[in-house]
Amino acid sequence: MRITIPGRPITKKNSMRLVQSGGRTFPVPSKQFAEYQERAGYFIPCKWTAISFPVNIRCLYYMPTHGKVDLTNLLEATCDILVHYGVIQDDHSGIVTSHDGSRVRYDKENPRVEIEITEACQ
Repeated sequence: MRITIPGRPITKKNSMRLVQSGGRTFPVPSKQFAEYQERAGYFIPCKWTAISFPVNIRCLYYMPTHGKVDLTNLLEATCDILVHYGVIQDDHSGIVTSHDGSRVRYDKENPRVEIEITEACQ
């Protein structure tokens, strides 16, 4: 399965917001991530049962600048989006067994993430 999400990939961790509810404070993703996750939904087909078997999720992130970016934070955000939209049942190691081949690259004109999900070799 292949999915391309256009636009600058956004991580969840770099700009968390603190929200108070019932006298407690909770960290929530940034407004930018929430908007990115919502936009991503337009590019994720929803005509299948959530994947519950071992898979490799290869992500190629094309960033609009040469700035440093944390690949593991990008992968976490992408997996959370895939869970949110029911592509994968969960992102624990029994389902997402690897991210082999994932990379960060540069494309000023067309930032995006290209996701390829394949059954993992046992």
